[in-house]
Amino acid sequence: MTVLKDTVIDWLVSYGQVAVIISIFLNVVISVLGIVPSVFLTAANLAVFGLWPGMAVSFAGEAIGAVVSFVLYRKGFRKAAEWKAMHHPKIKQLLEAKSKEAFMLILALRILPFMPSGVVTFVAAVGKSSLLLFVLASSIGKIPAILIEGYSVYQLIQWTWEGKLVATVMAVLLLLWCWKKLRTP
Repeated sequence: MTVLKDTVIDWLVSYGQVAVIISIFLNVVISVLGIVPSVFLTAANLAVFGLWPGMAVSFAGEAIGAVVSFVLYRKGFRKAAEWKAMHHPKIKQLLEAKSKEAFMLILALRILPFMPSGVVTFVAAVGKSSLLLFVLASSIGKIPAILIEGYSVYQLIQWTWEGKLVATVMAVLLLLWCWKKLRTP
């Protein structure tokens, strides 16, 4: 991640005034790809723009990227709802969800800072969620996710005791989650 982050930092710094637009564009590309984590871009945004402006740029990029991805996925993958993988109970629940239920599911999945955004966007797009509902739930859910991710990344960049604490807590939570998943049949 460091090499990629440093490359993006150099690139953003060299473009000066248009760096925000470039960062947002990169976030849109990452969102459309759906499998590339955006944490390196968040780290670059924080390094180039500072904590709060960097989180604002990351939020804008992820929100716009989610909308662009939703529209593209909806147009290109409508028949994907018939795929065998789409019959998993949790995925099927989001596929079939409408209005308030869809809003709450998308919101809950977006709040998780390291949840693959591409999966949430893809399932919502091939499901029955409207674009407006998706935009609202996704954007509201991204606020705490970006705050958590941004602050965590910022502390790791600074590597203060707070950063070490956040990294430790996140590692423990991840281990507990994995342990729980392995124990349940």
